Amino acid sequence: MQYLKKYYFILTGLAAFIIYILTLAPSVIEIDTGELATVQITLGIAHPTGYPLYTMLGYLFSLLPFPFSKIFQMNLLAAVYCSAAVATFTYTSKLVLDNLNQFQYVKIKKEKSGKKSKGKKEVSKTTSPQFEISETLKILSSTAGGLFLAFSKTFWFQSTSVEVYSLHLLLISIIILVLLKAYLFAKQEKAVDKFWIFFAIALAFGFSNHMTTLWIIPATAFLYFSQNKFTARSIKQIGIMLIIFFPLLILIYSYLPIRASQSPLLNWGNPVDWERIIRHISGKQYQVWLFSSTAAASKQFKYFINNLTSEFSISLLIIALGLFVSFIKARKFFVFNIVIFLTTVLLSINYDINDIDSYFLLAYISLAFFAVFGAVYFLLFTLSRKINLSVSVIVLAVVLFIQLYGNFNSVNQSNNHIYEDYTKSLINSVPKNSIIFSYQWDYFISASYYFQIVEKFRDDVIIIDKELLRRSWYYKQLNTNYPGLLSGVNRDVEQFLEALKPFERDENFNVNANLLESLYKRIMTELVLTNIEKHDYFVAPELIDGEMRRGEFQLPSGYTLVPYLFLFKVVNTNDYVEAPLPDYKIRFNEVEDKYQTALKGFISSMLIRRAMYELQFQKIDFAKTYVKKLKVDFPDVSLPAQLSGFIE
Repeated sequence: MQYLKKYYFILTGLAAFIIYILTLAPSVIEIDTGELATVQITLGIAHPTGYPLYTMLGYLFSLLPFPFSKIFQMNLLAAVYCSAAVATFTYTSKLVLDNLNQFQYVKIKKEKSGKKSKGKKEVSKTTSPQFEISETLKILSSTAGGLFLAFSKTFWFQSTSVEVYSLHLLLISIIILVLLKAYLFAKQEKAVDKFWIFFAIALAFGFSNHMTTLWIIPATAFLYFSQNKFTARSIKQIGIMLIIFFPLLILIYSYLPIRASQSPLLNWGNPVDWERIIRHISGKQYQVWLFSSTAAASKQFKYFINNLTSEFSISLLIIALGLFVSFIKARKFFVFNIVIFLTTVLLSINYDINDIDSYFLLAYISLAFFAVFGAVYFLLFTLSRKINLSVSVIVLAVVLFIQLYGNFNSVNQSNNHIYEDYTKSLINSVPKNSIIFSYQWDYFISASYYFQIVEKFRDDVIIIDKELLRRSWYYKQLNTNYPGLLSGVNRDVEQFLEALKPFERDENFNVNANLLESLYKRIMTELVLTNIEKHDYFVAPELIDGEMRRGEFQLPSGYTLVPYLFLFKVVNTNDYVEAPLPDYKIRFNEVEDKYQTALKGFISSMLIRRAMYELQFQKIDFAKTYVKKLKVDFPDVSLPAQLSGFIE
């Protein structure tokens, strides 16, 4: 029992880790996992804001000789980060409960006497009498809050695969812990206390991983000035903290130009000079989605509110109770938490992106702190009604189990082989040394980085990201990875890069938008023309249904497209062109999300197109093969009338 009381927070993190292992992805999943895993394993440069600390720590972890694939190893690191975050949060919650008296507001009022007051003041506490909380109840409540957080949907999902938010959760948890220790234990008679020095260091580490660490600053200011007031000493202390913060932050971010100068295979942004470094770490290319409109903010806010029930399920009742209890019993901590919550939500909703969930993580941490207070009061209330402590704990456990059970299927990635299967099947469908032109980042391109660079799977195939052709740095990466690919379009590329400079520098008065767009279109077409004699050239369906239909991308004169399993092949003949039969296997999940739905749409549309192509050339048996595959893998897809007769 003594060990439980001493190591309760470690045991809580370990319990979360055991569950996390059950839902861990075995391979790459959607969006950035392939890119981020590759960046860590090869010491590359990730997409903005670069994530240097995440990259370096991941690289060190990748060197450990575990007996499984590198992608599983990097996914495992995400589970380690999140479990450590749970342990840190649990320890912090107990720290708060141990020091409730220091989170009470103090009111200053004038002294009352028969004589006229000379300005003397007395101090009186405005809060109600303190909780009488035993050590056991504090540990139980802190553990409950830690597990409520651990199994909230978005927090839990970060533990399932490679993602920068897993480390962010650990770092922000450490920042909050050190901040609260500084507030509780810093000695104000010192010029600068060691706890605030530790806070400055923790904050630098946080900002070196993810810029949403900014969300904690308003709540930090509230606690700092409520303790230190606006005095010359407090301002001096801030100055010393900044003197520590900025050099450490710059030191960590120096990884970007140092490594970029060595031309790694993944070199997003090529941050080798001051201009590119600032552009990269500020996330310049994503700023277009910040504070874009009130309609977008309203949409994201509604999403956040509607998603709360799926995050915490019935545990929201405990959170609501804790909201009320913390307001009464620890009002300063209540305000601190509310400031965190409001700052996170109000800033995050102004980012108009689809995968917004992770930007709300700090708000979910604040709600979990309220859950700790709710658990405390629930236990105290039930004990005051002479209910056995074991029964009360079982009730809390049931609430937690309902949350865990409700979120398990939606976060479970243990059987997610979709993006590995699709990426490998797609690359394997094309001949040796082929070129694939696409912008399926979420489903294919990001994953292909891992399989081609780390596992060396079909690294003969050249993959060009159509959207990244808009970025100046991408041409250097293409030259590094595929020498000779751009040799036929160098003049157009040079003109494009020169015309792009004012745009990337925000010198809008010098931007010739028509010239930029014209050169961009020409580069796409010339890439086909100058490489078609040396490589089989394939175009993904999203370009056919989008850019080509709108006239934004054109094939060279005399060339046409033939559906070729997952892609379209560029050809200069009207004769029949053979393609691989659909004997691939993609292991789709039973629980479907928007990414799997979109991917099924890509694949089924291409199978239909190829079946129609076979029918056009009277290849009836081949057409039937494609229709059979459609009905097995996509039974709900509607077939054209010409193909419906082939259904057996």
